[in-house]
Amino acid sequence: MATLTCSCSATPLTADGLQYAMDTLNIDAPTLWAMVFVETHGCGYFASRRPQILFERHLFSKSTGGQYDATAPDVSNPVAGGYGLGGENQYTRLAQAYALDSTAALASASWGLGQILGQHATHVGYGSVEDMVTAMSASEDDQLKAVVGYIQWQNLERALQQQDWAAYARSYNGIDYAKNQYDTRLSGAYLNFKDPSKRPDLTVRTAQMLLYLLGYDPHGVDGSIGAHTLTALHNFQAARGQTLTTGIDDGVIAALTAALPDAVCLAFV
Repeated sequence: MATLTCSCSATPLTADGLQYAMDTLNIDAPTLWAMVFVETHGCGYFASRRPQILFERHLFSKSTGGQYDATAPDVSNPVAGGYGLGGENQYTRLAQAYALDSTAALASASWGLGQILGQHATHVGYGSVEDMVTAMSASEDDQLKAVVGYIQWQNLERALQQQDWAAYARSYNGIDYAKNQYDTRLSGAYLNFKDPSKRPDLTVRTAQMLLYLLGYDPHGVDGSIGAHTLTALHNFQAARGQTLTTGIDDGVIAALTAALPDAVCLAFV
């Protein structure tokens, strides 16, 4: 059986990563932030620093010709669903499938901020699904790059450039997009983010993500400092005998980064 080992650095989204997306898609900041807030998970990683995933058993069944349906129905089933607990439990399911067919297993999970399916790896710019998983494990910038690749593959740049939210949502979210109001949510987010003061603060967002990875829950990674974020920060600072701060600056980011242990490894053996 093949083995995949990669370092889960889980580096937060950066200004360079956002600029790459805007330049590549030729869109403005309000459009990008609307897409990020509505179409992606708030954070690209679980607290373990492994990428956010959701394993799809029906895709694994289809890609392996149903040969494991009888012996491993929890991870190989022609009927979608059976997700069980979310979060880290999805890696337990992925590992079970990986032991049966490594490439099919990775291809049957959706990954990162944009929950891009592994089966689309070559379409969004990677040589293989293994290459995509390695990139997804490194940084949110890489995860956003995969979202950009998906948008290009689906020829959705013009819809974004023109803020044609219905056309964009129809392709990105499927024909039932209106049931979940994806188009109206995108439009509302875009109008909100046209005000620069309402856009996420990347320094705050970085702090929130680092706190989350360190076990101090800020109740969201949204780039907006609030009571929950400050409580998480103060708990972190108090635990280390540091001065409690009322804001987040480069010094706070440095302290949080220094407290983070070495990158974990994502490995299937």
